[in-house]
Amino acid sequence: MKRKRGEKEAAAEKKMEIVWQTPANPPEKHDYIFRDGRRYVRPYYFEFISHVKNRWAGKTIVNLFAEEFKGRPYDYYVSAVKCGRIQVDGEMVPVSYVVKSSQKISHFLHRHEPPVMAWDVPILDKEDDVVTVWKPATVPVHPCGQYRKNTVVGVLQAEYGLAPLFPIHRLDRLVSGLLILARNATKADLFRQEIEAGKVQKLYVAKVVGEFPEDEQIVDVNVNYNAREGRSTAEVGNSYDGSSIKGKTACTKFTRIGTNGIHSIVSCKPISGRTHQVRNLF
Repeated sequence: MKRKRGEKEAAAEKKMEIVWQTPANPPEKHDYIFRDGRRYVRPYYFEFISHVKNRWAGKTIVNLFAEEFKGRPYDYYVSAVKCGRIQVDGEMVPVSYVVKSSQKISHFLHRHEPPVMAWDVPILDKEDDVVTVWKPATVPVHPCGQYRKNTVVGVLQAEYGLAPLFPIHRLDRLVSGLLILARNATKADLFRQEIEAGKVQKLYVAKVVGEFPEDEQIVDVNVNYNAREGRSTAEVGNSYDGSSIKGKTACTKFTRIGTNGIHSIVSCKPISGRTHQVRNLF
């Protein structure tokens, strides 16, 4: 009887053991649940890992998180440090702890990724160095924000075993379209050079409300991208009226493909490549 009781206790302890995942753990097929037309990810324990950047050094651990990761309130980070959900170099630290450059910071969470639409990510062409897929709307290209497994890269790894993948360009989460991914760093760098040299062009097709003008429209404004907030704003002005213009010049050509008087289908061709360029001009 004692032996059986000991075996039961050991089994119970094993069930309660928390298995932490890190970015090194690849997404797998059984991670996904499909329900009501959406793709869900089974909740999992995750260790966010980052290393202290030079501009972070000298800040207290709580202030660092409160200033750099604004998605949670200040009090959350105080509590997380006190109970050990946030650690430095694998050790618990006080809330007044001042971080140093290159230290490893871990943030432990029970992660619940937002659902995306349950569309497939079909492979249109696969070569030794490049794979081309159709990216569905609502699915991010790569891990970002609250998403890690519910991404194009994650789904391709889980369902087709394609890894590593290097996104050559990015489409916004809500945008669908052709997506080209390199299968090695050398090919990704080659594509990057061609994009920077203007040898690769993007074309977007948008559905907009209203009757878009029949003639080609050229919009030339400045787009100011805020990396910390992850959003861009379009700015119009000039030095003659005293307005202060920030950001970078963004030029886009818009051509109406068709209209029914209520909605219009419009071709959007970015001449310059700025973050969120087309999105901000509508």
